[in-house]
Amino acid sequence: MEKFELHILGCGSALPTTRHFPTSQVLNVRDKLYMIDCGEGAQLQFRKSRLKFSRLNHIFISHLHGDHCFGLLGLISTLNLLGRTAELHIYSPVGLEQLLQPMLDFFNHQMTYKVIFHEFETKDSLLIYEDRSITVTTIPLRHRMPCCGFIFAEKPRPSHIVREMIDFYQVPLYELNRIKNGADYVTPDGEVIPNSRLTRPSDLPRRYAYCSDTCYLPHLVSQLKGVDLLFHEATFVNADASRAKETFHTTAGQAAQLARDAEVKSLLIGHFSARYEDESCLLEEARSVFPHTRLAQETLCVQVGETFFQA
Repeated sequence: MEKFELHILGCGSALPTTRHFPTSQVLNVRDKLYMIDCGEGAQLQFRKSRLKFSRLNHIFISHLHGDHCFGLLGLISTLNLLGRTAELHIYSPVGLEQLLQPMLDFFNHQMTYKVIFHEFETKDSLLIYEDRSITVTTIPLRHRMPCCGFIFAEKPRPSHIVREMIDFYQVPLYELNRIKNGADYVTPDGEVIPNSRLTRPSDLPRRYAYCSDTCYLPHLVSQLKGVDLLFHEATFVNADASRAKETFHTTAGQAAQLARDAEVKSLLIGHFSARYEDESCLLEEARSVFPHTRLAQETLCVQVGETFFQA
């Protein structure tokens, strides 16, 4: 299976603690790195996770609260000190370029590379990025300011060639791409060899969904239906639901309810409030609703597509 793994750099909420870094993640898709949010200290956690700066070309910011974007200036500056030449693309709700560009102009007079901002509205789901491997689509969320999540979806892969059958029928090399993409093979004698005999299906494409700061939104079920891995903020427990509602956040129980209703494969919860010195209460609450739940933690790496089981 091709690499599709999630690295947690930080999973705390706004108030700093000694237990957690602010929100930041990196998705590794076939050795191309995509950063999701960039709280303070993200670049230090990036190094601790043994990730390569040279493979990072795209950063996705969910909203413009500081605990999700204060790490950007330091990261951009470090890449400049390293002599980076490749463009860095940053995708965010409207306003980030206006906030960040004056600081870049002040602290980085001689940039060795270009920072390119791609800003979007958060009210509707939009396709904001696409390459040969994945698409990235926004998930409209509801927070105290414009905010969205993201779905990273693998593109379907061509079928796998069955080498033994290719050799048996002496299929020419120039026919292989056609066969991978579903074509039958016609021998020089006119015999039609069905594609199903020459190939086996590729692995099913996987999807990772990231739901940043938001109040509980049951209607997200349709967009999240069947994703392989859902990260959903779980800032509070149900006992603090009034505080969650007041601050436009979600409880662990609500995040689990969404995961269960959407029939996702696994749930990862994070963005923990500093009031909980032990997050086991959040995990227990979520698992009582959706057993395939795991707590996010710094330097955790999980494979998108694996199912979480209770220890």
